[in-house]
Amino acid sequence: MTKDEKITWVAGLLREASLSKQAIPPIRDHFTAGDVAAAYEVQRTNNKIRTAAGARPIGKKIGLTSKKVQQQLGVDEPDFGVLFDDMELRDGLLPIAESIQPKAEAEIAFVLGKDILHPRPSLRDIEEAIDHAVCSIELVGSRIKDWDINILDTVADNASASHFILGEDKKKLTRVDLLNCQMYMYINDQLASSGEGRACLGSPLFAVSWLATKMVEM
Repeated sequence: MTKDEKITWVAGLLREASLSKQAIPPIRDHFTAGDVAAAYEVQRTNNKIRTAAGARPIGKKIGLTSKKVQQQLGVDEPDFGVLFDDMELRDGLLPIAESIQPKAEAEIAFVLGKDILHPRPSLRDIEEAIDHAVCSIELVGSRIKDWDINILDTVADNASASHFILGEDKKKLTRVDLLNCQMYMYINDQLASSGEGRACLGSPLFAVSWLATKMVEM
């Protein structure tokens, strides 16, 4: 099997897992260790098929922004996936039958007011491109059984993207302290997790800058 044939085949395995809601074994052993480019090709293959079927790309998610998680997966940079319009939960409800191994994560979402055109944007370029920020909850979901993932598994699986919810309180960057802002997640009034903005690569803006630079490279 050629590499292109393998990419097509693995993409098919992930699509079937998504449709059947049955997780599959890790796909990393089908590729050379560290071949992240091949994993992104798998991701692109499925995202093109999804777009052709009518789903509309509306944004991107950045994963692996925690140094601790990067160390666990043996990588030194984040990854990204594509967000589609049918992933947004406007009423905040997700039928369990539509998810696969879901986990909830508190996030900061940025809505751009204009394109980021510089190939290596400065933080000022990023700030000028962002229209506003909102609180968000991302519901990740892995098509890989038992979340047994490394970088190739999650990249190929569209960065484990599943669904997301956007808050309604739109904040201009001048009205929020991105480094020190706090987030708390509760389950039935019990604190489940907490964090602050600087935990995301030192600043959430660094994550946006990484993504913008990565888009040019790819």
